[in-house]
Amino acid sequence: MALSPQWLDELRARVTLSSVVQRTTKLTRAGREWKACCPFHDEKTPSFTVSDEKGFYHCFGCGAHGDIIRWMTDQRGLQFMDAVKELAGEAGMEVPAPDPRAARAAEQRASLADVTEAAQEFYRRSLDAPEGAKARAYLDSRGFDAHTKERFGFGYAPGARQALKAALGQFDEAMLVEAGMRIAVDDKEPYDRFRDRLTMPIHDPRGRVIGFAARILDADKKDAPKYLNSPDTPLFDKGRTLFNLHRAGPASRKTNRMIVVEGQMDCVAMAAAGFEDAVAPMGTALTEHQLGLLWRLVDAPVLAFDGDNAGQRAAMRAIGRALPLLAPGKTLSIVRLPPGMDPDDLVKRQGPQAMEALLAEPASLLDTLWEFEKAAAPLRTPEDKAGLKQRLIEHTEAIQHPDIRSLYRRELLEKFSAFAYPPRPRREWKSGFAKPATPSLSPEAATRLRRAAGDGARDGLAGAVVAGLLRFPDQIMIHAEPLSRFARADTRTGPAFETLIEAAEMLDPGESAPISAPHGFAPPPDSNRYAFLLEGADPRAAREDLAEAVSLLVERPALEAALAAATARFESDPEAAFAEQQRLLKRKLAFDKRLGQMASRRAAGAAQPDLDLSVAEAGTGEDSE
Repeated sequence: MALSPQWLDELRARVTLSSVVQRTTKLTRAGREWKACCPFHDEKTPSFTVSDEKGFYHCFGCGAHGDIIRWMTDQRGLQFMDAVKELAGEAGMEVPAPDPRAARAAEQRASLADVTEAAQEFYRRSLDAPEGAKARAYLDSRGFDAHTKERFGFGYAPGARQALKAALGQFDEAMLVEAGMRIAVDDKEPYDRFRDRLTMPIHDPRGRVIGFAARILDADKKDAPKYLNSPDTPLFDKGRTLFNLHRAGPASRKTNRMIVVEGQMDCVAMAAAGFEDAVAPMGTALTEHQLGLLWRLVDAPVLAFDGDNAGQRAAMRAIGRALPLLAPGKTLSIVRLPPGMDPDDLVKRQGPQAMEALLAEPASLLDTLWEFEKAAAPLRTPEDKAGLKQRLIEHTEAIQHPDIRSLYRRELLEKFSAFAYPPRPRREWKSGFAKPATPSLSPEAATRLRRAAGDGARDGLAGAVVAGLLRFPDQIMIHAEPLSRFARADTRTGPAFETLIEAAEMLDPGESAPISAPHGFAPPPDSNRYAFLLEGADPRAAREDLAEAVSLLVERPALEAALAAATARFESDPEAAFAEQQRLLKRKLAFDKRLGQMASRRAAGAAQPDLDLSVAEAGTGEDSE
C-alpha cells in the first residue's frame, strides 16, 4: 500500500501531536511548546519537548526525534501501517486502497536508490585513487578539513565516458539512465553523466543519496557548466529538494534558525565554519515547496546570498516567490553580505564572528523590498518616483493574506511618502500674525467636500473614512493611490476624496493636526461603528483601524461589480455562474465580518466617553463660498 506524501501530511495536520503524547507521557506547557521528562531514557530534568506548530517531538538528551507517526511506532511499538490506520481513524480519514502502480513506483524508487548509493561508493573510492589527485588538491585549496570532507561525502567522477558503467555492472543500463547517472542519446552508446568532476551526494530528508552535484575541475573548459546537478528522476526533484537539509534540520532545532545560501559549496563552507544549520537550493531560485520545507522548521529562514548584483537578484527572486505565501508568523529575513563576497570569503577573511554578527541582525523582508526597489532605478523626476510607488504596490498585490497585504501596503507607502515628500523648510510667521492652530481647507475645497459628503450621506463607510482622514491628515497620502482609484469609480463620494488628496499635497509632510471640517459638514449617521472616530482613542490603533476602513471601502465596489457580473451570466452559463457567485458570496461574508469587527472594536472601547466625532467641530473656521 502506497501512501502519498500529501495524504500523510494531511494526516499529521489533523491529529494534534501533544494530545497523542499526553496519553502516555505527562506534559507541561512551556510557552508555545510542551516539555516533559523523556520517555525514551531515564532523566530527572525535563529535556523532552513537543511542538504542535512544528509537528515534532525532540529530546535534547538522547536525541529522540520524530513526528506523530514516529511516536506511534517508537513509543507504542506499532508497525507503520498500524500506526497510520489508528491515526486515520481518529482523524476521520480513509486509508487509500492499495495502488499497484504506486507500489511499483515505490519499488522502482527503492531500486534506483541502490544505484545512487553504489555510485557514491564508487566516487568515494575514485577520490582516493591516483586519478583523484586533482580533486583532492581542489578540496585542500578550499581549506576543508578531513572531518568536513568525510561528512559531506566528496568523491571524484573519472573522466572516462564508461567508468561508472564498468564499476556498476550489476545494474542494467536502463536503471543507470533512469537514476540520472548515465545519458542515453539516440543511436549512440550511453555515457556517464559526470566526468572529471568533484562530486557531492545529494540526500533526501531521510539521509538517502538521491542524486549528485558535481563541480568542474579543469578551468580551461570554458564551455562546460561550473556546477552540474543530477536531472530530475523518480528519486530526485530539484524543486522539492534542499541540499544538506538532512543535517541542517536537526541543527536548526537547537539554534532555532535556518540559513539559506546560494550554492552547495557555500553550504559546505558554512558548515566547516561551524554553521551547521545551512542549506542551499539546487542551482535555481527557491521554490514554493522549498519555502514550505523551511517554514516547517523555522518561522523566518535567513537568506544569506552573495553580496554581488547576481546574489541580490537571487534574493529578490526568492522574495517574489515568498510574497504570495506569507502567513501570520511566517516570513523571511535577509542578510546582505559585503559586496563581492560569498559566505566562504567572509568567513575566511573576517572570521566566523563576522558572519555571526550579520546573522544576529538580519533585515526584514519588507525593508529589503523597499531598499531594493529604491535602488533599482534613478529617482530624479516625479515620473521616476511614481514608478517606484507602482512597483511597491505591485509587490503588495502579490500577497494573498489580506491582513499582511494591508500592513505591507501601509508600511511601504509610509516609507515612500517620507522619501517622496521630504519635510519642507518651516515657515516663519510674521510678527502680529498667529500661526493657525489646525490646518484648514480652502473655501473652494470646503465647498466641494461638503457637497460630495452630502451626496454620499447614505454611505456610512465612505462618510466615516472622510471624517477619519480629516482627523488624521497624515494618512491621506499613504492611501492616496487606492482612494484615487475609488474616486474615479464613485461619482457620489469620489470628489470628496479627490479634494482631500489635493489638500494633503499642500500640507507639510507628517502633519498630524486635524484638518478643520467645513461648516455644515455632516458626520456619518452610524459613526458610532468606527473605532478610529472615538475621542481619546490610541492614535496608532486608530490609524490602523482607519487603514482597514480604507481597504474595505476600496474593495467593496469591485466585489459588488463581480457579484453583479456573475448574476448576469446565469442565462448563458448557469453552472459556472453559480460557482462564481458562491465564491463571491463567501468573500462578501468575509467582507461583512471584517466590517462587523470594526464595530466590535468600537464596542470594546465603549467604557470611554461616547463618540463626539469632533472632526466636524475641530475648527470653527467658517468658509466662504
